[in-house]
Amino acid sequence: MKRNIAKKPLSIFSYLILAFWTFISIFPLYWMLTFSLKSNKEIFGENIMGLPKKWIWSNYHAALTTGSMAVYFINSFIVTGLTIVLTVMTSLMATYALTRLVWKGQKTINNIFMLGLTVPIHAAILPVFIILRNLHMTNSYQALIIPYTAFSLAMAIMICESFIEIIPLELEEAACIDGCGVYRIFFRIVLPLMKPAFSTIAIFTFLQAWNELMFAVIFISDSKYRTLSVGIQTLSGSYTTDWGPIGAALVIATFPTLFVYLFMSKKIQNSLIAGAVKG
Repeated sequence: MKRNIAKKPLSIFSYLILAFWTFISIFPLYWMLTFSLKSNKEIFGENIMGLPKKWIWSNYHAALTTGSMAVYFINSFIVTGLTIVLTVMTSLMATYALTRLVWKGQKTINNIFMLGLTVPIHAAILPVFIILRNLHMTNSYQALIIPYTAFSLAMAIMICESFIEIIPLELEEAACIDGCGVYRIFFRIVLPLMKPAFSTIAIFTFLQAWNELMFAVIFISDSKYRTLSVGIQTLSGSYTTDWGPIGAALVIATFPTLFVYLFMSKKIQNSLIAGAVKG
C-alpha cells in the first residue's frame, strides 16, 4: 500500500513531464498552421500566437500558383521517389554480393562502402559539382538523384546487412541444389524475405532527399528543376514579403514528412527490431 502511495506522485510528475514535452513538440506545428492562414498584420502585431481572426485560405492558392509550389512539389516528388527506388534496389543487390558471394576484395569493398558513413554529404559539394559540370548534368534531375543515391548507399547497405544475416543460408543452398542460379536465388528467395528492409531504407532515404537544401541550391539554378526546399526561399521578396504564403508553402513541404511519420513509424520500428534479432 505504501509503495503504491509513493509511486503515485512519481507517476503524476512523469505524466506532467510528458505532457510538457508533447506541448513543446506539437506547438511548432500549431504555430505553422495558424501562421499560414494569417495576414502580415496579425503575424507581426495583433495576433501572433492565437487562431487567425480571418482565415486567409488564399495563402495556399498564392503559394501553389504565384509561388509555383505545385511545380516544386512535383520536382521534389520525382527526385525523392527515384532516389528511393535506386537506393533500395542497388543497396539490396550490393548487400547480397558483399555478404553472400565470395570474391577477391569483398571485405575491402565493404569497408569502402562503410567509410561513406563517416563522410558528411556537404563535405563533397565541390568535387561532386565539378564532376556534374564536366558531365553537363547540372540543372537536371540527375544532378540531385545520383548524389542523393550515392550518399544514401552506406546507411542502406548497413541496414540490409542486419536483415540478410537472419536469413538462413540453408534456403539458398537448397535452391542451388535444385538448379537455381545466383540471380534466381536473389530475386525469388532473398528479395521477398528482405521486404521489412524496404520500408526502413525508404523512410531514411526520403527524409534525407526531401529535406536536403545545399545540393539543391548549388546544382540547380533553373526554376524548372527546383525542389521545395529551394522554392520556399524564392517566396521572400527583396523589399516586402507576404509571409502568409510562405507559411502555406512550409505546411505543404512538411505534410509528406508528417504523413510518413504517422502512417509508417510503427512499420519502421518493427523492421528495425526484426533486423536486430538474429537466430
